[in-house]
Amino acid sequence: MLTLMLTAQAIIREKEIGTLEQLMVTPLRPIELMLGKTLPFALVGLVNMMIVTVTALLVFHIPFRGNFLLLMFCALLFLMPSLGAAVSFDYIQHAAASQHGVVLHHNTRVYVERFCLPISNMPLAVQYLTYLNPIRYFMEIVRGIFLKGVGISVLWPQMLVLGVYGVIILALSAIRFHKTLD
Repeated sequence: MLTLMLTAQAIIREKEIGTLEQLMVTPLRPIELMLGKTLPFALVGLVNMMIVTVTALLVFHIPFRGNFLLLMFCALLFLMPSLGAAVSFDYIQHAAASQHGVVLHHNTRVYVERFCLPISNMPLAVQYLTYLNPIRYFMEIVRGIFLKGVGISVLWPQMLVLGVYGVIILALSAIRFHKTLD
């Protein structure tokens, strides 16, 4: 949520003050501009993941049995769809509309992502909807790495889904971003 909100608000702010239009007339290609707008927030997301991991270990004494680098790589896979969605939010004309979209998105995700209740306790239709939510796969990865110490040989299906979602969402966002630049 942090990367989604920060990226969307940064792009909206740049549209409001006119610096995004100035960047659009530079010789940068749309993909370079998009990467420049998302990579700093990807780093923020990874630092946030490190802070959460250290907090889980030191404050809550959750055992960590897996590979830290694998966890960070999977966090990066999880950030891809969020950053793609954030770039799509730049088309909302002012920050208030963006905040409403983020709040709605957050409330939906909290219900669907197994923090409130296990997926098996959800209505069948909602259980199927969770397959569209990248955090479902990331939570399985985090539990597997933290508590079971499993590796890529077990987690590859979840990693593949996150990678595919990330590529699709980023590609659609890049196409949409490119169309506004033309």
